This record gives sequence, structure tokens and C-alpha cells, in this order.
Amino acid sequence: MLIEYRHVDVYQEVQEVLTDVSFTIDEGEFVYIIGKVGSGKSSLVKTLYGELPIQNGEATVMEYDMCNLKRKYLPDLRRKLGVIFQDFQLLTDRTVDANLRFVLKATGWKDKAEIDNRIEEVLDLVGMSTKGYKLPSELSGGEQQRIAIARAILNYPKLILADEPTGNLDADTSKQITELLLKIVKEQGATVVMITHNLNLLDMFPGRVFECKNKSLVEVSNDQLHEAEKEVNEQETK
Repeated sequence: MLIEYRHVDVYQEVQEVLTDVSFTIDEGEFVYIIGKVGSGKSSLVKTLYGELPIQNGEATVMEYDMCNLKRKYLPDLRRKLGVIFQDFQLLTDRTVDANLRFVLKATGWKDKAEIDNRIEEVLDLVGMSTKGYKLPSELSGGEQQRIAIARAILNYPKLILADEPTGNLDADTSKQITELLLKIVKEQGATVVMITHNLNLLDMFPGRVFECKNKSLVEVSNDQLHEAEKEVNEQETK
């Protein structure tokens, strides 16, 4: 079991956003988290990498006890997972190559040949092998997100957390990015937990789906998913 939560309450500062959360995720799964704006999706994911503390319940992520994890062990946890953000969060004053090199050196890589090889591998995997010399500002949004994915997988993570990775992208690029994440799941055996509001992706690329709603987290079936899609569409048209 890669992730196991039992009766967890999730807080954003002093406000409780989710209550009595229980779920498990195994290795190699592709999992979506959906829900309305402010429903607690991002807060839940932040508890998975220790950005938000867990105050009640039991939570294990890759054998780390998230309820009692001391801050000095957080870097060790985060080296074993990858996080992908909606706004990319690349270092804008450095080339693609320098962005990736910075992460590897910061996480303990020292051998220059090994660093060069790993950068070449991840850029090839995300289809960006000719872009290493470019600055982020010289790339499209989809290209920047591919680099963000490359950065997230540098250290062979078992778990990839993607917070709205297609939120700023058009429909075709969103499809390509999701296909890429699925490819990583299949080829590297990673688990992906992806927050999205783009429910069309769920039809194209089926996976397990959890919905944040009314301060609860529930796993939803296909029938329930279509009802959720209707609610989201109604919200967006208001």
C-alpha cells in the first residue's frame, strides 16, 4: 500500500476543509481527485507531501507516518516523490538544463556524467530532448509543463502528485500531458494522484476517481462521475 489514510481531518490553517477522510492507493495506480473550487482538493494533496500537517487520524505515505513526521525528515520524503504544479514553478533565470541540474545537485547527485545522463533521459521521455538550452520564457505552456514533469521524475519517484497540471493549457495540450503521465505510470511503475477540473480527461483516460464534496472524500463510480460533471459544468456557466 503506497498511501493509506484512516479517519483523517484536513485543515487549512484553523478551518477544517475535509473530515473523516479514509482511502488507500496502491503502487502503479492513476488516481484523479475532483471537486468544486474550495472543496479541499489541493489541501488534501498538500498533506501527502507534508505541506499541511495532519491533526487527527492515521496517515501513511510511502511508509512515512504523516501524523508524527518530524520536519527534519520532510526532505527525505520529498526526494521520493514528485510534485507538478499548475503554474510550473520553473526557475525563470535558468535554462531547462540548469533547472534540472539544480534539482539533481540539491538532492545529492554528484557525478557529472550521471547527472548529464539522467537529464538526457528525462528530457527524452517527455519529448523535450532538443530544448535543454532554452529559458522557460522561450517555451510554450505545454512545453513548460513537460519540463515540470521531467523535473518531477528526476529521482525515480514512486509517487507523483499533480495539482491541476493541465489547468492553464488548451484541450489538445491537456490531453498530451495526461497521456504523458499515464506513460510514466506504465513505464516506470509510478503512482499518479492528479487534481483536475477537466472531467473530459476522465472519459478519455479512465482511472480511479475521488471527489471532494461537502467536506468529505468519496470514491465515485462512472454514473456518479457523470452527475459530478454536470454539476461542474453548471458551476462554470454561472
